[in-house]
Amino acid sequence: MKTNSTNFSYFILAAYFDTGLFKHLIFLLILCLYVLIIVSNLLLIVVICMNRSLHEPMYLFLCSLFVNELYGATALFPLLLIQVLSDIHSVPVPLCLLQVFSIYSYTGVEFFNLAAMSYDRYQAICYPLQYNTHMSLKKVAVFITVSWLLAFLIVFGTTFLSSSLQLCGNTIDTVYCINYSIVKQSCGDISVNNIYGLFVTAFAVFVPLTMILFTYVRIFKVCFSGSKQTRQKALSTCSPHLASLINFSFGVCFEVLQSRFDMSNVPNILRIVLSLYFLTCQPLFNPVMYGLKLSKIRCFCKSLFYNLSLN
Repeated sequence: MKTNSTNFSYFILAAYFDTGLFKHLIFLLILCLYVLIIVSNLLLIVVICMNRSLHEPMYLFLCSLFVNELYGATALFPLLLIQVLSDIHSVPVPLCLLQVFSIYSYTGVEFFNLAAMSYDRYQAICYPLQYNTHMSLKKVAVFITVSWLLAFLIVFGTTFLSSSLQLCGNTIDTVYCINYSIVKQSCGDISVNNIYGLFVTAFAVFVPLTMILFTYVRIFKVCFSGSKQTRQKALSTCSPHLASLINFSFGVCFEVLQSRFDMSNVPNILRIVLSLYFLTCQPLFNPVMYGLKLSKIRCFCKSLFYNLSLN
């Protein structure tokens, strides 16, 4: 067991390296990516809010998803931009714990929201005649509210347990704060943290994924036994959701692999890219995917840009 605990006031983010003359170029590239994420997600939020024909369950879930992308990107990019320009890569402990809370709650909301969207598609395809009854706007509001509250509550427990740890070190081998790197440096017993971490992972990841698997098994059964028109409709509405789910799941797997296992043989830049994937690609991937694939959003965006160009 580790001893000699110290009350550190900051954590060192050790994954950063000297980029020399490229520092400002990297800063501009990251800033452009952040601005692009904000603009694309905000645009689709405005489109859904302005167009009354989009005030349907599927689009309201999408609106919640886009808000979460803004939340997740903001949890990462401002601090990342500061660190890129800084020569001393340290973060105060309270800010580090806030980033842990924000990133982990973003992940939980994303999985819960994707599960709610799969349930919505299940109801629309498997029970089309009862869809309006089963998926009322009031029920959608409850789903969205519960998704956010559950994620915030369970991640608050994770952050609270980590904040009370006695630490023997303050070095985090990533470019942002992650909970596992904090827990690893504890001097005392971390069994409670590990047990609660397994509970959070099961509840926030495996439960939604199990629900999504169940709904898609039922959807595929209906598609294979239905008409060609039914299959085409299911494909057009489910393919963006499936693509988003696969993209995000792979991103989370990348982050877990690089944080939990020894990847010293992997180039540092590749480890950084893998750890950032789900926090950068998902917020950019979703608005592009849904904006291009869903005809109602695509048509309204065209009309919006057309009206703006005339003015």
